Amino acid sequence: MKHLIHCTLMALFTLSCSSAQEDIKPYPGGSELYTKLVWSDEFWGGTGLPDSSRWSYEKGYVRNNELQYYTVNRIENAMQRDGNLIITARNDSAMIDGAIRPITSASLNTKGKGDWLRGRIEVRAKLPSCLGTWPAIWMMPTEAAYGGWPKSGEIDIMEHVGYDPDRIYFNLHTGKYNHSIGTGRGTSVGCPNPNQEFHVYAVEWFEFHIDWYLDDKKVFSVQDTGEGFEAWPLNKPFYLILNFAFGGAWGGQQGVDLRGLPQEYVIDYVRVFQ
Repeated sequence: MKHLIHCTLMALFTLSCSSAQEDIKPYPGGSELYTKLVWSDEFWGGTGLPDSSRWSYEKGYVRNNELQYYTVNRIENAMQRDGNLIITARNDSAMIDGAIRPITSASLNTKGKGDWLRGRIEVRAKLPSCLGTWPAIWMMPTEAAYGGWPKSGEIDIMEHVGYDPDRIYFNLHTGKYNHSIGTGRGTSVGCPNPNQEFHVYAVEWFEFHIDWYLDDKKVFSVQDTGEGFEAWPLNKPFYLILNFAFGGAWGGQQGVDLRGLPQEYVIDYVRVFQ
């Protein structure tokens, strides 16, 4: 009898979850083409580490001379809580991997667990903000088919720096068009208090163009100019990255405020439609 009740409850739970998934629609605005939900994390898994079937971690000091050490499976830096993913940057001088790490944070990615060629990628988040913070939502190619960065492409769905708190940045990097050679294609828009309110950051990636959205408004678009893979290497699957950097080449451009830590980067959901 106990087993039968358990099975019945599990069946009802499964039906409920399936129904909830089917009811999820893209945030208002954007194309009517990408409406089928193919991957998501609503962070409903209680309190604890993120779902390891969906997320992997970067580890260590990774790029851009940033100050944070990215940790793995450390709940102080990445955890689910109250239906959100919380990525926290800390000035905690923790002993990790055999050394003191003055500043810790986390960078999660879906490589090998969520890889997509085109679609709508949508993230609802509330951002951290103090001098030095640099949260981002971005995509990289699963395989570097055309060579190392930036030849195989990078899609920056959202970037934010603490010294410019009421502005959101959107960029696309390719071999021919990127900031390191002064040909970057990107824009920024005003967004009051993104550290106090949730906003939806999204891209809609088509075969020959990509559109960026802030809430229900299209704010940027890049077209394939027909110049080959050097300008448009976006014909291969990409994976998603959610990271919270601190300091570094851009985040630390006007200094850092260690007293402003800890800071939380709060992600309500991640959804992919095709």
